[in-house]
Amino acid sequence: MSAVTVNPAGVAADPRIPLRNHLRHTGALIRRNLLWIRQDPESMFDAILFPVIFTLLFVYVFGGSIGQSLGGGQHAYVQYVVPGLLAMMGMNMAQGVGTGFNTDFHSGVMDRFRSLPIGRGSVLVAKIVVEIMRMLVACAILMVVGVLVGFDIHRWGGMFAAVGLSALFGSALMWVFLTLGVTMKSAQSVQAMGFLVLMPLQFGSSIFAPTQSMPGWLQNFTDYNPLSGLADAARGLMVGGPIAHGVWLTLGWTVALTAVMAPIAIHKFRTKA
Repeated sequence: MSAVTVNPAGVAADPRIPLRNHLRHTGALIRRNLLWIRQDPESMFDAILFPVIFTLLFVYVFGGSIGQSLGGGQHAYVQYVVPGLLAMMGMNMAQGVGTGFNTDFHSGVMDRFRSLPIGRGSVLVAKIVVEIMRMLVACAILMVVGVLVGFDIHRWGGMFAAVGLSALFGSALMWVFLTLGVTMKSAQSVQAMGFLVLMPLQFGSSIFAPTQSMPGWLQNFTDYNPLSGLADAARGLMVGGPIAHGVWLTLGWTVALTAVMAPIAIHKFRTKA
């Protein structure tokens, strides 16, 4: 059996194509995807509007009541929920990459890519890189809106670390949704499956509210929920508090999801009829 080259993203490379060519192909595809966004600026609406709508919604609808339980009213809730919403950025961008990937298959774009002498993993890695860029735009907008509604950035270094941690976990989730984008029959199916999986994860977590008042069985679930770990780590990094458990939990899930789902996504992409 011939050896398989592995690129820096941990993706099995086509042994017939040198690593340098894989990187060159990935760069060209990233440029292609960015040019497509430039031609279709409406594709950025989710990255721009999501952080604005969710921040205003949760701060002004739930901020008063949940903030009182935190002992500081709406201002206290802003300090709690903004880092939590940061944990949602990667999750929502990941769902979008799955539906977009499925649409590209039905439009014939992916058939064209698979007919070219390029690394198959390069197509998927380029998608992930561009989605991370979109996610960083969403994170920047979230922080601007957060400051406008009263969020205090205590640790600038911690804020950048939290954004980086969210981007890492988001990239791992993207492999899951790329797999769904290849295997599901329609973009609506990908979106529905993502809703069924992600809705329990985000509301069964510490993103929007503390978990102490939840039933014991649900607290056990939140203890190992990667979104809870990411939200708690972001709070610790940005406003102070425990960090280690949330960081290690997030990194563990990131490595596990990438190691399992990246090879599956690439295999499905190569073999899709």
